[in-house]
Amino acid sequence: MKFAYGINDFRSIVTEGYFYVDRTDKIYLLEGAKSQLFIRPRRFGKSLLLSML
Repeated sequence: MKFAYGINDFRSIVTEGYFYVDRTDKIYLLEGAKSQLFIRPRRFGKSLLLSML
């Protein structure tokens, strides 16, 4: 099984057989949760993740 580290082209991920999991259905669960806690190291994109949601 190959993992797509650093590859941001979806077409090459699919055609070259990389492991890919679509988690877009989980966004609805995150939005409906009573509380949200995102634990990550300092300067690791928390603001970007929250602004995306």
